[in-house]
Amino acid sequence: MYTYTPKKEKDRFTSFLVKEDDSLFDFAFKKMGSMSKTSLKSLLIKGQISVNDKTITQYDYSLKKGDKVKIDFTKGTAGLKSSKLSVLYEDDYIIVINKSEGLLSIATEKQEKNTAFRIVMNHLKKQNTNNRLYIVHRLDRETSGVLLFAKQKDIQMMLQENWQRIVTEKKYYALVEGILERKEGSIHTWLNEDLKSKRVYSSNFDNGGQESLTEYKVEKEYSKGYSLLSVNLKTGRKNQIRVHLQSIGHPIVGDKKYGGNTSPIGRVGLHATKLTIIHPITGKTMTFEAPIPEKMKKFK
Repeated sequence: MYTYTPKKEKDRFTSFLVKEDDSLFDFAFKKMGSMSKTSLKSLLIKGQISVNDKTITQYDYSLKKGDKVKIDFTKGTAGLKSSKLSVLYEDDYIIVINKSEGLLSIATEKQEKNTAFRIVMNHLKKQNTNNRLYIVHRLDRETSGVLLFAKQKDIQMMLQENWQRIVTEKKYYALVEGILERKEGSIHTWLNEDLKSKRVYSSNFDNGGQESLTEYKVEKEYSKGYSLLSVNLKTGRKNQIRVHLQSIGHPIVGDKKYGGNTSPIGRVGLHATKLTIIHPITGKTMTFEAPIPEKMKKFK
């Protein structure tokens, strides 16, 4: 399994332990098989691969059992400078970002320019004018965290058509109002959207809406009457977590649309912290993580 968890700007890398002698290029290509050989050569040329903390640019460099190979993605994405998002991972097929709150995933009728899609697409176009970008899923404007895009149309279709199979975990953090009586549980309802108000409503019985399932667990409770939950999204419906938590009487802080009466951190307290997928090309399980934002982490 490949796990990518950025902690600080300087920590945006992935490391591999060599278990048997091999050449650096062959070893890296097997580990990063979602990259073309051309892209991998580019990483070597740019000094983004090191062995035992020493930068190596030789394709045929000999690796020994016990060597530690590190691939640094930070240099490769240095051209993307935005306070609204950062690149977590990029290969020839997908690009994964950490989106901040207040940023749309993709354009709407009212907002076309300041979107995560536009920022990432401009970044890719600077690398090559022929580059393309395709939306796979979305995060609400008020929600921060892990967001996945495709770089090819067929990859987009493959991901969207097989989303339930390809995505094996979607984990969020939610800061909610109140202290929950049940410290962990699941919320199973049917969701319908009112197209006029653009609000989603929850029903405890099948009324023709979308069946939805959310699992939660209380991680921390605060004396001021708030709770921090870890939430696993089992189905991906519009506004699902926000509606479900409102339905059990514990709306997310700052979420006026769905019952939030207080805003102690100055934002909606919802963050997509982990996304685990089966890579559409390599078949490898890959986990991408965006640490909980400081406002939510330091809340007392």
